[in-house]
Amino acid sequence: MSPDNAIAAGLRAGADGPLRCAWCAGAPDYEKYHDHEWGFAVAEDRRLFEKLCLEGFQSGLSWLIILRKRENFRRAFANFDIAAVARFGAQAVERLLQDAGIVRHRGKIESAINNAHRASDIVEELGSLAAYVWSFEPEAADRPARLTWATLRSLTMSPESVALSRDLKRRGFSFVGPTTMYAFMQAMGLVNDHLEGCSRRAAASAARAALDTTP
Repeated sequence: MSPDNAIAAGLRAGADGPLRCAWCAGAPDYEKYHDHEWGFAVAEDRRLFEKLCLEGFQSGLSWLIILRKRENFRRAFANFDIAAVARFGAQAVERLLQDAGIVRHRGKIESAINNAHRASDIVEELGSLAAYVWSFEPEAADRPARLTWATLRSLTMSPESVALSRDLKRRGFSFVGPTTMYAFMQAMGLVNDHLEGCSRRAAASAARAALDTTP
């Protein structure tokens, strides 16, 4: 594919050669995230809870800012162990508000702790957060036949992300709007939004096929 055609298709060739989704171009850490994490199916409760929290912290910011602070967030939030974060109290909130390595926003910090309590309820009810999250995976027939740049730009939410958002809010979660939940679904591999022609699209599809997401 020529450079001009790649750009028109929403792709960019990195310095190492492969075509990637254009949103990650130019930053090695972003390209690494794109190549090995984004769109690759996750069924581990800790990682799902981490992404739910970090999507909340991202609100109003770019994901790259949060990605570059992720290790700081992991240290600050007990590696996003659900039960551990649920035990955070007022003293922990004040500690986190003094932590310059994370986003120091009281509402978002308190939301993460609240969401840990709500996630604990889901684990108690269903056995795992993964069992709950993956019950909202879209049917393949409901996805675009070809994921082009024009198609992707129109996918800011989906019926499934709306349903997930609505149910999370019913359960008491916060910072879980439908657009945020679609970004969560993209990142955690519930949908494969690597564009046609992206060098990692097939690998993401294969990883989903190999992953057991049954309760």
